[in-house]
Amino acid sequence: MAADAEKTPDTPFYKLGGHETFRAICDRFYDLMESDPAYAELRAMHADDLAPMRKSLPLFLAGWAGGPRDWFEANQGRCMMSVHKPYTINKAVAGQWAEAMTRAITDVAPEPADMAKAMGSVLSDLALGMGRD
Repeated sequence: MAADAEKTPDTPFYKLGGHETFRAICDRFYDLMESDPAYAELRAMHADDLAPMRKSLPLFLAGWAGGPRDWFEANQGRCMMSVHKPYTINKAVAGQWAEAMTRAITDVAPEPADMAKAMGSVLSDLALGMGRD
């Protein structure tokens, strides 16, 4: 095997631990949403069965963070804004999403920590940008 084939791309996805880390973050995120009353309004916006979301979000985040783009290939022409367009997302719910994701990243604690914190900040900003009152 050539040396180049053994290298992984220099992206946040790979640096933070790949699919295992992104699945752990998303599982923690949905666990928080299901168990913490602080996220009740956010939870109420989702289907009873979170299994499809637990599968989809880590794949989206993987491609977004420079990993495999399976979600984007399967959902051509879609983005987070288009996926969420049918929903009324107020600032409180957007804040709940941002807080739960930040907590999930903190709880999983991927390394490098500064990159994980930056990812959480960017995702929070994106979520907060969807809030409309």
